[in-house]
Amino acid sequence: MSLDERFKSMADKVRTMNPPSDSDSLELYSLYKQATVGDCNTGRPGALDVKGKAKWDAWNGKKGTSQDDAKEKYITKGQSLGL
Repeated sequence: MSLDERFKSMADKVRTMNPPSDSDSLELYSLYKQATVGDCNTGRPGALDVKGKAKWDAWNGKKGTSQDDAKEKYITKGQSLGL
């Protein structure tokens, strides 16, 4: 199975899992965004958008990670959660 196929399979499993902890959710979100979009390409949300800022910070923290590396890390994170 190719990396893209394994990534898509894990993404499907993540979508149907019970909600993970906030930190695991942010890690999965940031790796998914890095894998599918690349480096963060939006401005940081305003002070009142606490959830949006947390997501932005997590994604921006992956800056410089290649999309293939992010896919591998996403798959590994999903496996560590029992998927």
